[in-house]
Amino acid sequence: MLASATAARVLAATDGPAVAEGRLHLKAEHLQKTGSFKARGALARIAALSPPERAAGVVTLSAGNAAQAYAWAGAQFGVHVVVVMPSGAVRSKVDACLAYGAEVVLHGAHVGETFARMQELRDERGLVFAHPFDDPDVIAGVALAVKERRPDARVYGVEPEGSNALGLALAAGRVVPIQPVSIADGLGAPFAGEWTLAMARRYVDAVLVVDDATILGGLRFALERLKQVLEPAGAAALAAILFGRVPIRRGDRVCAILSGGNVEITRLGELIEAAGNPGSGEGS
Repeated sequence: MLASATAARVLAATDGPAVAEGRLHLKAEHLQKTGSFKARGALARIAALSPPERAAGVVTLSAGNAAQAYAWAGAQFGVHVVVVMPSGAVRSKVDACLAYGAEVVLHGAHVGETFARMQELRDERGLVFAHPFDDPDVIAGVALAVKERRPDARVYGVEPEGSNALGLALAAGRVVPIQPVSIADGLGAPFAGEWTLAMARRYVDAVLVVDDATILGGLRFALERLKQVLEPAGAAALAAILFGRVPIRRGDRVCAILSGGNVEITRLGELIEAAGNPGSGEGS
């Protein structure tokens, strides 16, 4: 857990409230093994496999973070893992999966095509599908833990404007398929699953939407002021707070989850150039 007085000052400077202790708390999931929060959920899913399932091997799909998590978790249990990733997946994420010992299949211009290829491989080779997010072992996470221990705590989700599958599902009361479009590829799920929807209904107070410039403003702030390297998806929650999107009350103790740091280093200049500034009106 990190903390930042500077982030609290920036929030106050944008007409935001003064938070408890004069600092914003930051859960540093980008410093976990594989570079994101996904490792724990993947490990739980692999650990729950039966002996025949472990022998068969598993297949999953992901833009990168879940893929790396399953690749690492499979290596811990000696389970062969096949990860299907979009053709345009971040090269560093592909390389990390290979380094953990996974078999990587690159396919599809978007996640829908990737999902279809994953299904073909599952059926052709008798693999066990390990879902990247819509699985109870995988998603028994932050919102549940916080709300069960502190029901009065408020939990907010953050999604990009073009990848707001959870917000749409909550509004419609059902799973809504989308074609996600955002700089935050780690938040580009093609739908919010049934398990996710049920958990959000029970434990999440609201789901907030931010644009890409705002997300990149969080990434730039983390790099410049916190000296932490985040991927766009990993900076979304921080950005929502800094840009005043989260309804914070004076004296609240606030924590943002820095959910992942697997950014393509060669793109950092480009990403920073497109970033908005808290308090400047940039980002919406």
